[in-house]
Amino acid sequence: MTEAGAPAEVAVSAWAPLRTAVYRSLWLALLGANIGTWMQTVGAQWLLIHQPGASTLVALVQTASLLPVLLLALPAGALADTFDRRHLLISVQLFLVVVATGLTLLTAAGRMPPALLLTLTFAFGVGQALTLPAWASVIPELVPREQLRAASALGSISVNMARAIGPAVAGVLIARVGVAPVFAFNAVAFLVFALTLAGWRPGDARAVEVPERFTAALRAGGRYVRHSPTVRRLLRRALVFVIPASALWALLPLVASRRLGLNSSGYGVLLAALGLGAILGGLLLSWIRTRITANQFLLLAGALYGGTLFVVASVRIVPVVLVALLPAGLAWVVVLANVNAEIQLFLPGWVRARGLAVYQVVQGGGQAVGAFVWGVVADVGGLVLAFVVAAVLMLVGAVTSQLWPLPDLRGLTRDPAVYRPPMALALQPDPRVGPVLVVVTYRVRAEREAQFLAAMDHVRGSRQRSGAMRWGLFRTGETPHEFAEVFLVPSWDEHLRQHGGRLTEADQRAEDRARELADGEPEVRHLLPAGAGPALQDDREAP
Repeated sequence: MTEAGAPAEVAVSAWAPLRTAVYRSLWLALLGANIGTWMQTVGAQWLLIHQPGASTLVALVQTASLLPVLLLALPAGALADTFDRRHLLISVQLFLVVVATGLTLLTAAGRMPPALLLTLTFAFGVGQALTLPAWASVIPELVPREQLRAASALGSISVNMARAIGPAVAGVLIARVGVAPVFAFNAVAFLVFALTLAGWRPGDARAVEVPERFTAALRAGGRYVRHSPTVRRLLRRALVFVIPASALWALLPLVASRRLGLNSSGYGVLLAALGLGAILGGLLLSWIRTRITANQFLLLAGALYGGTLFVVASVRIVPVVLVALLPAGLAWVVVLANVNAEIQLFLPGWVRARGLAVYQVVQGGGQAVGAFVWGVVADVGGLVLAFVVAAVLMLVGAVTSQLWPLPDLRGLTRDPAVYRPPMALALQPDPRVGPVLVVVTYRVRAEREAQFLAAMDHVRGSRQRSGAMRWGLFRTGETPHEFAEVFLVPSWDEHLRQHGGRLTEADQRAEDRARELADGEPEVRHLLPAGAGPALQDDREAP
């Protein structure tokens, strides 16, 4: 079943990206790192399970590891879009090796109080926050565009294979030799990932003509997301799902120990069931997309996950809980892998890492805040209340998929469209000069004005996404049927980037439509700062 009027998608094998040798080696190394990450999470949570206020402390392990994503993902995305992603990834993995080594040595020495454990977990989260947008933005350089959804699903399969393997291995190690060897495995896993990255030699496709300045890149990424309705819609869908879903991840250790009477090995088995369900979801994602619409599977996934939350809240029989966790893992991957792939498909290359970083902020921040909230609810009202409230919110969120549906991105291309002629200026400004005021004058017949105004609304979005700080459309008082489009760009360098790689075919169509409705070619003028003082001065700054 497909969207009305849209062509059916051709199913791509879930394993197709692994036929690319570079992607395969990096994926396997990342799988090892993900296994280490889950082992580290289980080890940290189990160190806190018998501490006073364990409900909040155990939930804070997730908060400490995911909060850095909320704080640092956008700067990390700007770094990944500005500098060499391979070098950035290698440096961050080596930092994670140091953190994991510190966790190992201090735990083995018996010097790991809860505050220090949460602090080092936060440091580990910092490394993860720097890794996620850089790695996600590298994937489109490794596999063909038609395999991006499969690659995204493989990323989720990697995480969830690790979730199935890591906790089970960690549970056995903790029961037999303690927590320190779990942290040691994590250090080795990230060292292997760093060495694999060092062996990768990317081609010239990533070369950037002149790197953007960091602060300018940060602001440009924020502007793009703020003025992109499609990205905002995708982020909203992720957040509506993640906040209630985070209750299961945050409170499952307490379910294992308090409601089901399990030890660390039993907790690992519960996580393994979630992981197996998630692996199944990753394998079925392409097949599902050829049979039901994206919004139908959002509704179905929300219902499955909400049902699991109700079962966990009401049942104390271990086999029943294990079976119920399988569809929850499947729903988790089907929703988030699809949203992640849609964002990768939509974002142009120049802002991909920054846009994916915002997605990581929403997903990771939603999990971090959600984990803390559900931990507090469980401490105040009990585990059952926390799971019931989360289940109700999940079901309500699933229904909103009919109000805020996922956009249909099939057939959309995001390659740069350099369609404007070179600018002929008498002055040759320094790239750092700014702000720059661009004025475009159109002459439009009266009978076309309504259509022109509608077309210019799309042009406004294009200008703001690609660099304009402010935008306005005015009528010329002295000349009938004349309109002046005015937009302010932070610097001449930013405006050159608008011309030379930030615009897509959709931007070109929007601008072409507005020009078709005007008489003749519009007149374009670039107004540059004239003196040493501010180019634009607020009346409050006047002497």
